[in-house]
Amino acid sequence: MSLMAPTARRLHELLEPICLVTFFADECNEELAALGHRTYWDGYFASRAAPLGRVPAQVVHAAFYSFADGEAARHIPSAWETIPPEASVAARERGSAASLRRILGAELAHSPGLARAADLTTKAATSAPTEGRVMYAGMRTLPVPGDPVARLWHSATMLREHRGDGHVAALVGARIGGTEAHVLSALEQGIHPPESFGRIHHLPEERLAAVMDGLRERVLVDADGRFTDAGRETKRRIEALTDELAAPPYDALSPAELDELVAELEPITATLVAAGSR
Repeated sequence: MSLMAPTARRLHELLEPICLVTFFADECNEELAALGHRTYWDGYFASRAAPLGRVPAQVVHAAFYSFADGEAARHIPSAWETIPPEASVAARERGSAASLRRILGAELAHSPGLARAADLTTKAATSAPTEGRVMYAGMRTLPVPGDPVARLWHSATMLREHRGDGHVAALVGARIGGTEAHVLSALEQGIHPPESFGRIHHLPEERLAAVMDGLRERVLVDADGRFTDAGRETKRRIEALTDELAAPPYDALSPAELDELVAELEPITATLVAAGSR
């Protein structure tokens, strides 16, 4: 394992609550709804896929990876027919930054520590190679905001997409499909039956049954739908490789800068975690 993999894991833990305001807090959804997106998922697909350009649903499905067949096509390209992708991605940024300002409060949002965290996060987020990183490469085409709060969110999201691209590569290498990945994640979180997990519980019963049967045939889950030793080890290997593949951006920071970034992010993350990023 790369010496930077534990650092990548620690920074993922610190940056993820910053990114989650996009999905959990109200402001982003309100901005997207004000544009005319009819549902949460219209806004989600339109704004997250927008950096890729007006690609067809098949490309979005491939890049996002974890959605079931047909889910992307319910929103792409129809979500862009009357709302330009550029407007959706801008609304996502505005809403996410507004959520962060509200949750963090004026003192922390305008602090020198947050501005420094934004600068260091941006230095890391704009330094990694883009080869094989479709979602990350798309984010890299967008301008970096000048406002420190928006810049912190933007760069944290770039790093999230970089990590996500690596996670997809790890899943493909392990021959774990998108729905299968959700089953393994559910089991890791102690959710049983895994079919009840919020990301997949809405799928047709026959589809979920086929996924579970396939995992049983590979001896990754047992007859009761719980981890086998092989399944648990497969999940561990995927996560370890994901950490390793997420490390390259942090090579741009010196050891002192990495320590500084962790120190500046800790109070920001603690405040967001306490609020549930809402």
